[in-house]
Amino acid sequence: MHRVGVIAIPPVTAFDLVIPEAVFSTVVVDGSPAYDVLVCTAEPGIVASTGSMRVVVDHGLDVLSDVETVVVTGSGRRADFDPRILDVLVDAARNGQRVASICTGAFALAASGVLDGRPATTYWPYSDEFARRFPKVDVRPGVLYTDDGNVLTSAGVAAGLDLCLHLVRLDHGAAVANRAARLALVAPVRHGGQQQFIDSPLPPERGTSLAETRSWALERLADDLTLAQLAAHAHVSIRHLTRRFQAETGLSPLQWLVHQRIDRARILLESTMLPMEQVARLSGLGSSESLRQHFVKRVGITPSGYRASFAHATTAPA
Repeated sequence: MHRVGVIAIPPVTAFDLVIPEAVFSTVVVDGSPAYDVLVCTAEPGIVASTGSMRVVVDHGLDVLSDVETVVVTGSGRRADFDPRILDVLVDAARNGQRVASICTGAFALAASGVLDGRPATTYWPYSDEFARRFPKVDVRPGVLYTDDGNVLTSAGVAAGLDLCLHLVRLDHGAAVANRAARLALVAPVRHGGQQQFIDSPLPPERGTSLAETRSWALERLADDLTLAQLAAHAHVSIRHLTRRFQAETGLSPLQWLVHQRIDRARILLESTMLPMEQVARLSGLGSSESLRQHFVKRVGITPSGYRASFAHATTAPA
């Protein structure tokens, strides 16, 4: 069982604190829970107080020596961190443990020096402050989350869900991560490069949501879909289609299609032993060479390497 240590920094943001448990507790692999989540803090006791609600954490930081992943959650504190927290973050990164932050938890990671020279993000209202205070960090203010190997960061609130689902996908594949998303009643895994702040949709009189068109496209990923076909299905112009896609998803139509096709290819690589040419065709990525190029660019590994990373493959259907 993969052990996850969650650090609460008072005054902790209660919603951010429960995100890892909400995601990881839903993950079951081969009939058994895949994760064990332990919440800890420098001084056990009350870490948050909102109205009549009190959040109490019983474990100290010593539990982090026996976990594989360390997650720092959002807090009302962005400076003057307890030195013990900074020390355990440095030790975790040095020892090869996976280290991640949710929301303003990135300030603690940056203060420890773990983010120096690395890409990172945080909740967008604090991006300017973050960049100003930590010039050695490669700040990515607009994205949902960043992944730099064993060091990851997410933007605020719901982006923490995206980051945790991304970690599940790294550990167990896209199919397991998407199942966890469904059980947690959240959207399927979103790509980290998607914008964290998406403009409000256009007024209703200028057109309706493109959700039906996106569903239609998902059923036809293997087809050579064009902007003209998407616009025709939505009964709008290509220009209007592009504006609405950007407003509703933070991506252009073609970017969205590529992300969906890569996710389809992930599932096929995990769950079948189909030849690469067939995986490429069924996912809409064309040839095996095109599949390889897209995979290396966006996933950081070849399709064959990705398939070898997961033990859930079955024999190809007759």
